[in-house]
Amino acid sequence: MAEKEKKEPRTKSFVLRIDAETMNAIEAWAADEFRSTNGQLQWIIAEALRKSGRKK
Repeated sequence: MAEKEKKEPRTKSFVLRIDAETMNAIEAWAADEFRSTNGQLQWIIAEALRKSGRKK
């Protein structure tokens, strides 16, 4: 029987070190837009990649 192909997970976890002042600003921004802090960070990164032409 053939082994099942392992699929790469759609999301990956990693540790992010960030200063308290920046984190407080991101948390407030996330709350203003009804997002989780994680969701806000994902959105910020996706927007930066899109604006730089690195992601469609």
